[in-house]
Amino acid sequence: MAVSQKALNEKLRNAYLEKVKALFAVDEEVLVTGSNEIAFPVTDEGGNDNWIVVTVKVPTGSRDGDAYDGYEMAEEYRLKCEERETKAKEAAAKKAAKIAKDKATREAKAKAKAEREATKTE
Repeated sequence: MAVSQKALNEKLRNAYLEKVKALFAVDEEVLVTGSNEIAFPVTDEGGNDNWIVVTVKVPTGSRDGDAYDGYEMAEEYRLKCEERETKAKEAAAKKAAKIAKDKATREAKAKAKAEREATKTE
């Protein structure tokens, strides 16, 4: 009897989940929180208690039949990060320009006010 792809994926996922669990179990208390998930307690730099959750999955692809392609997903993520970085730089440049414009406007108003007060006192 042939083994289904779902069963093969589950076996593969469990094998890698065990590897990941063993990797973290060296330094951490590892808890299994789901069929494909482990969690372990950590402390951040501020001394606060937190949890790290690691999920292991074998993606099957999209519903329209396209197989999952990790290389494609990595490229899409890289492009998304570059786009986000570009937008952030543009926003920072616009903000700096607005700050400079507002500063110049305030200085012009202050100068005009000083001139008006100087002409009033004369």
